[in-house]
Amino acid sequence: MSAQPACLVADVATGEALRVELVGERGPVAVAVVRDDDGALHAISDVCSHGAVSLSDGDVEGRTIECWLHGSRFDLRTGAALGLPATHPVPVYPVTVDGEHVLVDVDVVHRPSEEN
Repeated sequence: MSAQPACLVADVATGEALRVELVGERGPVAVAVVRDDDGALHAISDVCSHGAVSLSDGDVEGRTIECWLHGSRFDLRTGAALGLPATHPVPVYPVTVDGEHVLVDVDVVHRPSEEN
């Protein structure tokens, strides 16, 4: 597969996240499309690696997103866990903007080292 439409650029406000369900080669993938405080768009797994809850319900600060349940923080660029209790990263996906459309390729996954 390749990049597929996830949402419109206008659907994601600065400092906010939007949950979308996409379909990859291995089936459904829950993705959080996030616009960081600088306005850049990111796509990250919508499932916290610690509590298995939706990251898109959390708070965006700078280039991080914080899980609403236990406060784990993740780097939006790399998926690295930056704050306990999470110790494992979450996948991030390439984002392309085509006009007003945000495209995400859930079959190309960046997984940072577990030691980050």
